Amino acid sequence: MNMHIITNYEANAGAETMLSRLLRVSAEGTLVASLFEVSERNRLLAGEGARCEALRIGSIGRAVTGLGDLAHLIVREQPRVIVCWMYHAMIAGVLAQKLSRRPVPVFWNVRQSLDDPDVLSRSTRAALAAARYLSHLPAGIIYNSSRALEQHRQYGFANRNVSVIPNGFDAVAQLPPVGRSPKIVGIAARLHPQKDHETFFRAAAIISQKRPDVRFMAVGAGLHESNAAIRKMMAASGLPASSIVLMGETDDMDSFYRAIDLLVLSSRTEGFPNVVAEAMSYGKPVVTTDVGDAAMVVGETGEVVPPGNPKALAEGMDNMLGLSREAYAARSEAARHRVGKYFSLAAVSHRYDTFLGLAA
Repeated sequence: MNMHIITNYEANAGAETMLSRLLRVSAEGTLVASLFEVSERNRLLAGEGARCEALRIGSIGRAVTGLGDLAHLIVREQPRVIVCWMYHAMIAGVLAQKLSRRPVPVFWNVRQSLDDPDVLSRSTRAALAAARYLSHLPAGIIYNSSRALEQHRQYGFANRNVSVIPNGFDAVAQLPPVGRSPKIVGIAARLHPQKDHETFFRAAAIISQKRPDVRFMAVGAGLHESNAAIRKMMAASGLPASSIVLMGETDDMDSFYRAIDLLVLSSRTEGFPNVVAEAMSYGKPVVTTDVGDAAMVVGETGEVVPPGNPKALAEGMDNMLGLSREAYAARSEAARHRVGKYFSLAAVSHRYDTFLGLAA
């Protein structure tokens, strides 16, 4: 039995999604210990072979007893390995393992690059600093992007046993043939400073003026019409409300990817952005800012622009929206082929097992 410790398995973001995928193809039983909560959605995605426990650490005082609870779980379950996802869980994992006095190897899984540390929350910056101090303790560290590895080394992470393992994706079946040039642009990201929706809205406003027939779709927590912050961003950008559909958080990402023609990532910092490869697996080319390993994922199939630059992001979108049906179809096929070749879930799962010492 293996144990995964994650900061919050209630969330619906990249780390939680990737963990669920790995659990789904795991050959043995797994316990997921969430420092905060566990959503029913993630319980279902994890599959029948995974058990989930929520420690519900919601305060500084509870952190002390929660660490003891985590150590007790380690003693009770006696896992072969422990994998800790994200900074808070990384710290909790190595400390709880020391408290448990069990000789079980602990691995860290870093999901964040440091392109723009200013967008990280105060709590995350504090956890990052603590992780730097403790980084010699784990048996090894997995990074989901090459940029994250180099940036954390420069920041002071000191561990010689490291590996870059990208996210993995299932093949998408039954995709219809491309029937037209692109007209619908999507963005999939929760409302957070690191996702930089302000830049996206400003770029979308530029496109809307030049190409009035283009429409936009936005999914992610906080992206709904009743959100005053979103209304303020849109008003400041000049993007007409009639040009965009704000869908909020959704569990039906399949329908979203099938509905759009082009995905945009406007982030200021990322590790390995799931949505980029997910969209590509649906044959949707991507315009992305040059953050994390996004440029490596896209390759020659899309457009890469500097972060925080609405004009450059609009130019990237305009280049893709100006493609003929035939040229767009070629990009679509190339994007899908690239994900299948380099980021299949089966290959990525095997790389995890090999690094963790679990491969047969």
